[in-house]
Amino acid sequence: MPNLPLVSIITPSFNQARFLDATIQSVLGQDYPRIEYIIVDGGSTDGSVDVIQKHEGRLASWVSEQDKGQTDAINKGFNRASGDILAWINSDDTYNPGAVSAAVKFLVENPDVAMVYADCDFINEQGAVIGKFNSAQTDYRRLREGYVHIPQQTMFFRAKYWKELGPLDPSFYFAMDYDLWTRIAARAPIKYLAGQTWANFRIHSSGKTTSADDRCWPEMLRVHYRDGGGFFSVIVAKYYLRKLIGPLWKWRIRKA
Repeated sequence: MPNLPLVSIITPSFNQARFLDATIQSVLGQDYPRIEYIIVDGGSTDGSVDVIQKHEGRLASWVSEQDKGQTDAINKGFNRASGDILAWINSDDTYNPGAVSAAVKFLVENPDVAMVYADCDFINEQGAVIGKFNSAQTDYRRLREGYVHIPQQTMFFRAKYWKELGPLDPSFYFAMDYDLWTRIAARAPIKYLAGQTWANFRIHSSGKTTSADDRCWPEMLRVHYRDGGGFFSVIVAKYYLRKLIGPLWKWRIRKA
């Protein structure tokens, strides 16, 4: 089916063997026929390579070697990618059936839209749904104000914007996706598709969301100030509010 756009999906991974197989199967189990799947492992020592090798016949490519972290791994993967549409799914998250087809359908039918995203469930270590991500429509202005509402697991964007605006900034540990989204949204519309749950965001004790969430908002403020924002702004106010309520939120998701 050469007329269908090629979708390149990257999975960055490091020592996530217990979740990695579910991630891989969620990609390989998609019904969309033109997926280029690339796994970039950071030199795992927990059996991840064995998991990858079980599926290597269906992978476009994979590597396991020391890197500089998740952001570097994603950049490395996209440097190998040749797709018209790009996405990444972390090695502890999963896609739902039909996610890729739905994203491609929307982007093909809406050529002015640069990026599309949808709803996402929170799941626990066993894969049970424990909540829902607060997805909502956002845009450049609202992103700059800290109204993100984009579950990274569900986003698909046109490769032309990666070529024009990438790569991810390797100095970001947490907000590299937010930084990319603001750059894309400044150039073209991004669209949220309500009522379509495309992916699952796994909450677990060693995940970045629970172990290092306090690094996200300071990095978002770096984007804000870099792009000309001032202290008296919505995003700065939200940052200080987040510092107050953040510990309670982290306690809630850990209890779940």
